[in-house]
Amino acid sequence: MASLKVGNVGEYLREQRRSAQLSLRQLAEAAGVSNPYLSQIERGLRKPSADILQQLAKALRISAETLYVQAGMLDARERDELEVPAAILTDPSINERQKQVLIQIYESFRKENAAAGESRAAGDVDAAEAEAEAEAEAGSREGSAAVREETGP
Repeated sequence: MASLKVGNVGEYLREQRRSAQLSLRQLAEAAGVSNPYLSQIERGLRKPSADILQQLAKALRISAETLYVQAGMLDARERDELEVPAAILTDPSINERQKQVLIQIYESFRKENAAAGESRAAGDVDAAEAEAEAEAEAGSREGSAAVREETGP
C-alpha cells in the first residue's frame, strides 16, 4: 500500500501515545477506534476525521486543537494561540485541575493584554486627533496674530 503521508499527525500521535506510555491497542480501545485503523493513521496511510482526532485527543488527554493543527485542519495563525494550552495539557507532572486553572489564567492574561492593546491603539488615535486639533488651533492663533499685525491693534 502506498503511503499518503498525511501531515505529521500520525508521527505526532505516535509520540504522544508513547509519552503517555500506551500501547497501540490501549489507545485504540480508549479512543473507540480499531487497532488497524490507528496503526494506519500513525503510519500516515489514513487521514483521520476531526471526530476521530477528538476521540484520540480525549484518550491521550491532550488538546484536540493540537491534533487539528498537526492534521492541517487549523490555520497556522491559530497555532500560536494553541501551543501554550497544548503544552500545559500534555504535562504529566500536573493534575487535570491544575492544567485547567493554568489555561484559564493564561487565557485571561491574553484577553487583558488584547484589551490593553486595543485601548492603546484607540489612545493612539485619540492622541493623534488631539495633536491634530492642537496644531490646527495653533495655526489658527498664528493666523489671527498675523492678521492683527497686518491690520494693527
